[in-house]
Amino acid sequence: MSGFVLPPLRPLRYEPPPGLPVIHVDDQLLAVDKPSGLLTVPGREAELADCVAARAEAAYPGARIVHRLDMDTSGVLVLARTPHAQRHLGLQFERRHAAKLYEAIVAGQPQADAGTVDLPLATDWPQRPRQRPDPAGRRAVTDWEVIERLAEPAPDGAARLALRPLTGRSHQLRAHLLWLGHPILGDALYADDGVFAAAPRLMLHARKLDLRHPVGGAPLQLEAPCPF
Repeated sequence: MSGFVLPPLRPLRYEPPPGLPVIHVDDQLLAVDKPSGLLTVPGREAELADCVAARAEAAYPGARIVHRLDMDTSGVLVLARTPHAQRHLGLQFERRHAAKLYEAIVAGQPQADAGTVDLPLATDWPQRPRQRPDPAGRRAVTDWEVIERLAEPAPDGAARLALRPLTGRSHQLRAHLLWLGHPILGDALYADDGVFAAAPRLMLHARKLDLRHPVGGAPLQLEAPCPF
């Protein structure tokens, strides 16, 4: 079993660029490429009011959040434009019918070329919003695969991974990769100072989302190229 040592809490980076790139839009749903540094929904503080929900409402009144990405994670995020679409899409996520593919750059190079992490997680209440391994926690499963092995930028090498979360727990990918001994570069919550400083942002991107259209059920593939 790999270690699970958390660094001291540090402020999250919050430098969201302007705009909200649209991947797909029709009368039922809206899919955007969420920038790193932008919240999905507003935070408690006034300075955290800017978010995907607010920007989408301004451009597409009535758009509703269906699922979330961490503030520092970029990539495909889908919103519903009707109550029917919200119910339909919500059930797809709840029943795990929506297939997600992420891309990440991690510190170090895994010995194997692929694997699966099946590790239950629970909220680390003294250090919220962090998650920690807990046998009594909620089941969390992640498939991973090495795309490329890299000499830089981490001191001991790095690797580009494809990640397929089979469950949808908070911080699942970040916590699972730390447990593997390969934290994500630029991770303000789970990486040590060297790994955090090795990248200008969290190197985690939601690259692809496969689901069914809420009207008619046709397969819909939503994709945002990885920016790093």
